[in-house]
Amino acid sequence: MSRWDSKPSPCQPRFSEDKETPSTMCNTSPSAPLSFSHSNKSHLFATNKLMEDPPLDPLQDLQRWPTPSQVVEEMRAIGKISIPTALTGLIIYSRAMVSMLFLGHLGELELAAGSLSIGFANITGYSVLSGLAMGMEPICGQAFGAKQRKILGLTLQRTILLLLSTSVPVSFLWLNMRRILLWCGQDEQISSTAQTFIALAIPDLLFSSFLHPIRIYLRSQNITLPVTYCSFVSVVLHVPLNYLLVVRLKMGIAGVAVAMVWTNLNLFVCLLLFILFSGVYKGSWISPSTDCLRGWSQLLKLAIPTCVSVCLEWWWYELMIMMCGLLVNPRATVASMGILIQTTSLVYVFPSALSLGVSTRVGNELGANRPARARRATIVSLTVAVVLGLAAMAFTTSMRHQWGRLFTDDAEILELTAVALPIAGLCELGNCPQTTGCGVLRGSARPTTGANINLGSFYLVGTPVAVVMGFVVGMGFPGLWLGLLAAQASCASLMAYAICKTDWMVEVERARVLTTASNSSSSTLSSSSSFISTRVDSSATTIDAAAATEDSKQTAAILEEIVCIGTDAGRQAASETDPFISQVE
Repeated sequence: MSRWDSKPSPCQPRFSEDKETPSTMCNTSPSAPLSFSHSNKSHLFATNKLMEDPPLDPLQDLQRWPTPSQVVEEMRAIGKISIPTALTGLIIYSRAMVSMLFLGHLGELELAAGSLSIGFANITGYSVLSGLAMGMEPICGQAFGAKQRKILGLTLQRTILLLLSTSVPVSFLWLNMRRILLWCGQDEQISSTAQTFIALAIPDLLFSSFLHPIRIYLRSQNITLPVTYCSFVSVVLHVPLNYLLVVRLKMGIAGVAVAMVWTNLNLFVCLLLFILFSGVYKGSWISPSTDCLRGWSQLLKLAIPTCVSVCLEWWWYELMIMMCGLLVNPRATVASMGILIQTTSLVYVFPSALSLGVSTRVGNELGANRPARARRATIVSLTVAVVLGLAAMAFTTSMRHQWGRLFTDDAEILELTAVALPIAGLCELGNCPQTTGCGVLRGSARPTTGANINLGSFYLVGTPVAVVMGFVVGMGFPGLWLGLLAAQASCASLMAYAICKTDWMVEVERARVLTTASNSSSSTLSSSSSFISTRVDSSATTIDAAAATEDSKQTAAILEEIVCIGTDAGRQAASETDPFISQVE
């Protein structure tokens, strides 16, 4: 029997017709009359309204479509997270463009070597760190919604340690990149120059191991604009740094690598100063101790599938470039593929930001025991994703003859780009919803489902279609993009099926279990966290099994009472003590 079917208690959560947030009726006597207050209505009027409009059953509420006012409210909540995140993505994209411009200024050899190094670094390092860091997203998002702030600080420390330990073998791999490239048949001069670039970029692994978790830590608390400001400052300094190191000091390709690392150092320092001076860490920070070395099971269960999901999609694009080298005119096809991947990377900024926004919203609402709002966030975000996909398709189709001229004047490359851009637009029509769907799965702590969908769609559907259409049928370069179209269509369909089959009441219970499990291994939290954390820790260490069961039931009841904020007065009190929650409600 679910808690919604349980026998009413003196403090029974109820749901109003226009708000899904449970409110609490705490009557000292069962026969006492109901008492509700409102700033603009009399006591009698409010009581009569309740008698006329009984509250909806929460299960029925989960089956309703959101009203227009609820859609607008949810779009604002998602926009507060996604819009600054998209701006940050565009700023980071411009930083990569600046690096490529200075590499092109140095010459053809440096441009080829730098591009090869960046591609190798993306495949073996940055994609892995980014994917592993996303494993903390559902834990932090749901813990923030459940007001268990100490879990955020503990998860941040564990994730940083995880990324730092992962950076060690990646560093050794980067130091031996020249041997790997020569073994793969690459040009010796290009491989040697690329080795110089990537060896100097190794310190960037250190800063990335801090930057990825810090961004997620802040975003889980709906803090995104400071990240945008800090990114802007670091990119503004990126241009003079490149000029100083490359042009004035004539460091060549080494100067571009050092400038890239220096820019991430500036970003890390800016974010650290913001956290320290703003005080956003005070509610969630715990002193580093041996607790961050224990209880990694929940984090790894989420981090590894998320990493696999990110890497599978990221690596598939690199596989496309390799297949381009096997076509009739590899020089033109590889160059055109590079232009198209840069284009899709630019377009991807927007669905990616939407995905991160909905992941945070779904995680916060599930942690706060509001399944209807989590479902509403999913519906609204997927609708926006379809609109973004249509906009991306219109952009790539209308600009197919002009876009390539921003990169080259080669007639053959321009022709290939113009043919493939409409197909790339169709791919974005599926990519935007599936990327947003991945965010929903991350927010509800189901990364394994996303990894399985990406594996089946890109490698069991997309790769065979690309090989058949590109080489067997003889379509060449457009055939490879038809393979990507098949992969995105399959991925979007499977993602839609997985989300439609979601039981949001079950996901609320899974969120409670996740935050409990993430908290139960820490002895530090037992002494410094809230009463909920203390009860969870005690239930995890009780010798008597029956006593442990009873204790967990009490913990669930306490959590339910705390997250159930009812009247307007209760909401005002919550916003005073929890300023970040008020930003999204």
